[in-house]
Amino acid sequence: MKLIVGLSGASGAIYGVRLLEELQKKEVETHLVVSEWGRYTLKEETAYTMEELKDLSSSFYEIDDLAAPIASGTFKGDGMIIAPCSMKTLASIAYGFTDNLLSRAADVTLKEGRKLVLLARETPLNVVHLENMLKLARLGVVIMPPVPAFYAKPKDLQGMINQTIGRVCDLFGLETEGFIRWKS
Repeated sequence: MKLIVGLSGASGAIYGVRLLEELQKKEVETHLVVSEWGRYTLKEETAYTMEELKDLSSSFYEIDDLAAPIASGTFKGDGMIIAPCSMKTLASIAYGFTDNLLSRAADVTLKEGRKLVLLARETPLNVVHLENMLKLARLGVVIMPPVPAFYAKPKDLQGMINQTIGRVCDLFGLETEGFIRWKS
């Protein structure tokens, strides 16, 4: 399996890190792109460096590299996940404004009919955010705000993050250790 993973500047960089760690365990080929503000939030919110993040991916591309393989429909990937996804990035995808590699790769994923999952991070949501999400959902994009599943009885923040990443992996048919399914 080949997945494109993007990190934008929204709070929640740890979701992208944990996703890459999990996909590396599953030996999924990952193609990483990080926005300028994604780099900033990684530094502010985690102890991870960009070099450590790059090491978790199979390939890394700079945000302004619009000649990268993932910018073309000829790239045979299985889908894309943006974790976290800012409202700016979400809006650029909704309106086809592909001014950087992150939005271009998402646009290509959409036009090629591949799965696109956005861990949308913002609260509260305004009408513009909701309309952009609705527009993308109608195009088949999975809008997945990282909302904790308290039925899993997470013991800590890491447990909540892992549950969300388990849900993301589930969307691509990948099983993860420690992922707790609802049982009545």
